[in-house]
Amino acid sequence: MVDDQTVVREGLVTLLGLLSGIRVVGAAADGDTALAEIAQLDPDVVLLDLHMPGRSGIEVAEELTRQGCRTRIVVLTTYSDDDWVFAALRAGARGFLTKDASGEEIAAAIHTVREGQAQLDPSVQRRLLEALDRVPPPAPAGAAGPDGLTPRETEVLRLVAAGHSNDEIAELLYVSRATVKTHLNHLLAKTASRDRAQLVRYAYRRGLALP
Repeated sequence: MVDDQTVVREGLVTLLGLLSGIRVVGAAADGDTALAEIAQLDPDVVLLDLHMPGRSGIEVAEELTRQGCRTRIVVLTTYSDDDWVFAALRAGARGFLTKDASGEEIAAAIHTVREGQAQLDPSVQRRLLEALDRVPPPAPAGAAGPDGLTPRETEVLRLVAAGHSNDEIAELLYVSRATVKTHLNHLLAKTASRDRAQLVRYAYRRGLALP
């Protein structure tokens, strides 16, 4: 838990400690301390404020991403304007919540992001979709993609970006789950992505996500 406001930080540590399936292993009041604590404690998830003295939450997220740190990032902040939202997502955050979120919403985001999925505040998700409306339309479904992606790999990537699970993709494409996993492994290698969340970002950057 990283937040420069003592009342907020200590209150959230107490709240999260009462929730099932969550154990708080550390807390920090600034970005530099957060990076040191994360390196030492190796948490599954960091709950990160954005606006802090010294190193900001954006800079912390960028550094964790640069290091290839396995810790996943959920932003919890009062700053929800587009600049902060998109900067956090570009920096590697997989979750973004405002501080009026309930304990249950925060817990759900932690569990969801820990599993490699994304969890965004509804207002943030709406603005993200509005921004994506301005992205050029994707290539035809049968066309090969960039970076040597085959038409089938491009199709799988679009379904991943749309939020479908491996089982759902297998059902939609009438293939086995093992075949879907093979396509995903090829996608990760060809796009130099670390995980599913990075594949989603890649799909949106390249205009390959489903409209």
